[in-house]
Amino acid sequence: MLDDTDRRLLDVLGADPRITSAELARRIGMSAPAARDRLARLERAGVIRGYRLDIDPAAIGLPVTAWVRIRPGPGQLPRIAELAARTPQVSECHRISGEDCFLLKVHAPAIESLEAILDQFLIHGQTHSSFVVATPVPPRTPAAG
Repeated sequence: MLDDTDRRLLDVLGADPRITSAELARRIGMSAPAARDRLARLERAGVIRGYRLDIDPAAIGLPVTAWVRIRPGPGQLPRIAELAARTPQVSECHRISGEDCFLLKVHAPAIESLEAILDQFLIHGQTHSSFVVATPVPPRTPAAG
């Protein structure tokens, strides 16, 4: 169970994951060793699962982003997950409820480039794509509740 100090720690880290231990401790009102101990406890408990590098796909030549829903054909469910894991243009793959079983986030240099990526998945099921035109709320850390 998270207490108020844990929630403050997560809020500060969510806003600035590169913060130093000393600054984190200052912002949450405790000593640096105590803040590091809290952080380690949250990591051991699986609350904090890891640290990720956030790269802008457009900055590395992949300005087109699409969300792709996939409805697998009979017996194709595991193959789609395996293919998504092997496809470098897929940055996220979620198993979802409803008629479509997967939701993938795919990046490409141009809309035309998506055809080859999607064709790999069409062997295993039906795809439906939605292109990202803007991101008014960028990915963020969920608020600790």
